Amino acid sequence: MEALWLQILYTALNAVLPIILMIALGYFLRQKGILGQEFLKTGNKLVFQLCLPSMLFVNIYQIPSLAQIRWDIVVYAGVALCVIFAVATAIALATTRVPERRGVIAQCIFRSNYAIIGMPLAAALGGQEAEAVAAVLSAVAVPILNVLAVISLSMHVHQDNSGKTSVKHILLDIVKNPLIQGVAAGIVCLILRWLQVRLWGEVVFSLSIHTKPLFTVLEYLKGVTTPLALIVLGGQFVFSAVKELRKEIIVATLSRVLLAPMIGIGGAFVLSRLGWLHCGTAQYPALVALFASPVSVSSAIMASQMRNDEQLATQLVVWTTVASGITVFLISCGLMAAGLIAV
Repeated sequence: MEALWLQILYTALNAVLPIILMIALGYFLRQKGILGQEFLKTGNKLVFQLCLPSMLFVNIYQIPSLAQIRWDIVVYAGVALCVIFAVATAIALATTRVPERRGVIAQCIFRSNYAIIGMPLAAALGGQEAEAVAAVLSAVAVPILNVLAVISLSMHVHQDNSGKTSVKHILLDIVKNPLIQGVAAGIVCLILRWLQVRLWGEVVFSLSIHTKPLFTVLEYLKGVTTPLALIVLGGQFVFSAVKELRKEIIVATLSRVLLAPMIGIGGAFVLSRLGWLHCGTAQYPALVALFASPVSVSSAIMASQMRNDEQLATQLVVWTTVASGITVFLISCGLMAAGLIAV
């Protein structure tokens, strides 16, 4: 029994610790003056506008076929995210009266850092099978997360002359989001590949074969995304909780690292026991990645661009990342002990 627990701890540490160490490296390099503010600002923009969309596109494009998609887990993930969004909006309204902070708090609670931290975490916890499940979920989760983020950040501050929320602004922000564009391009290419098989019995044109140099560039960008994003994230850490924002930081952080996993992972566990959902050792790591990872790094960028409280958004990126290092480890250990994640 003791040996099993040691193996569980070892596996969980191997999954979580590299991510934390990369973030710590970024913080160390910033403190030593190796990373400057201009580099971090440019790096953030590069990750958000180019690297992340490329990674999401490649992950979706490399899904073998539509037939391999487990639609029950996909539908569950989408519904669970919408439920958490509704809960998050209620919590934000009850926490502060400042309009610029409400969307930031809600976004923190429902929006995970799925692309940068979550997907590598899923692969570390469950191997290639879990990574494949995480890639499939990204085709649904990333658009939903970004659309809800745009809605959340717009509904309190984007208003027309009559004082009502501007639907036009919300729709424009959704269409212009680079992550949504990357996912949309991947889904279109995946469908086109499926249509080729249906019409001609084989893939007549493939990006990875017929435009190999271009596809290789996208794979290079995918490879640099996670390490660059984690180092930039660490470099942006400022351990100075603003007294005025203490209440918002505590409520949003605890809701992100405790309440969201409880709803998302706990709901999947209950439905699996009832026989309405089929989750195995490949699905639970992907759910941990989606519901237990900290708030997205790009949330602070979006908050700034959409006239929300950037200072609060930045603090929430910091503190949810710190707190989730503990909670993800404990959740992973618990799921391994229950046999829901392979040791």
